[in-house]
Amino acid sequence: MQLNEDQEIRHLANLELLARQVVEGFITGLHQSPFHGFSVEFAEHRLYNSGESVKNIDWKLLARTDKLFVKQFEEETNLRCYLLLDTSSSMNFPEKGLNKLQFSVYAAASLMYLFKKQRDAFGLCLFSDRIDWMSQAKSTSTHLFYLYAELEKAYNHPKTNTHTDIASVLHHIAAQIHQRSMVILFSDMLENSVNPAKLQALFAAVQHLKYNKHEVIIFNVSDKQKELDFNFDNRPHHFIDMENGDQVRVHPNKIREQYLAAMDLYRHELQLKCAQYNIDLVDADIEDGYNTVLKQYLIKRNKMV
Repeated sequence: MQLNEDQEIRHLANLELLARQVVEGFITGLHQSPFHGFSVEFAEHRLYNSGESVKNIDWKLLARTDKLFVKQFEEETNLRCYLLLDTSSSMNFPEKGLNKLQFSVYAAASLMYLFKKQRDAFGLCLFSDRIDWMSQAKSTSTHLFYLYAELEKAYNHPKTNTHTDIASVLHHIAAQIHQRSMVILFSDMLENSVNPAKLQALFAAVQHLKYNKHEVIIFNVSDKQKELDFNFDNRPHHFIDMENGDQVRVHPNKIREQYLAAMDLYRHELQLKCAQYNIDLVDADIEDGYNTVLKQYLIKRNKMV
């Protein structure tokens, strides 16, 4: 029993460490870029002015950037953020290396660390074809590690043969959240690609959120090389549907053009619908890291506060 507890603590520490490294590296990068002024508001730092007190200088940031920044201590904001994480079986792709679920867990953990740094309240919802677990939105350190523990469970216990029902989840979220919030969805959005009715149902649910004045970001998580570019070796492959177990053996070259055309048509329709409802649809390639996720959140946040 003690061994399991020690392993859990070690896993949580690793998740927190990764999230901190991602966020602090991202913030440092913005400080060093020509757009460092953008970072003052969210990073709780501003450039040091000659002659003022040195008590609030961030000496660690000085060591990394060779510039003087002063820590800002702003009043708590009223922003509330809810992270919705798709844990259906299709998120377990690819089978080797970092998969979509693991990427989403790390991205969500990094956003939570940033929420906490900004004193924003944040909640988490884990779902597949139904809501499996959902928290309230809080801004405490205890809450942060409570949610990290739930992310660890999702990471360590991926689901098999489980479908997605994003529309019903969004309707439930819209009914549960009574204060204007930012709703951030991590999903591969694949359930809608073969079913136009599901796509319509999805945007009816999104309308429900928008009617209640919530802002929505969809991070469309994918393995771009395989799922979007259909880049497979020139030999027969055995493909298995991770949600229902259906199997097919086919040569990728024989279906590549048809696959790419169908995927392009679906993504184009998804982009048009998101633009129509003023939703930020962001491609999140699991090979590209987490800076895009953090940046898009901050852009949206600046519009809300």
